[in-house]
Amino acid sequence: MKRKASIMFVHQDKYEEYKQRHDDIWPEMAEALKAHGAHHYSIFLDEETGRLFAYLEIEDEEKWRKMADTEVCQRWWKSMAPLMKTNSDFSPVAIDLKEVFYLD
Repeated sequence: MKRKASIMFVHQDKYEEYKQRHDDIWPEMAEALKAHGAHHYSIFLDEETGRLFAYLEIEDEEKWRKMADTEVCQRWWKSMAPLMKTNSDFSPVAIDLKEVFYLD
């Protein structure tokens, strides 16, 4: 498994809605994430800044990249766009982080 981490940004007045939508994640979205090799996916919020720290483990980078092309992912991004900083395709603005330490 490959560990991945990134920073995203949620609007400060949308914290509760962001959490609620993830609490109620669409079953087809959860299934697609798993089908594209996502495991141990967590998102943490810094309430002072609106920064989100996302962590997940993936089976394969190519398989994971294909997730973005799925219809359900495109719908999810569009539905989440009012809550977050996004790119023109509605994908979340994300900063990929480089792993600098790991203890098993």
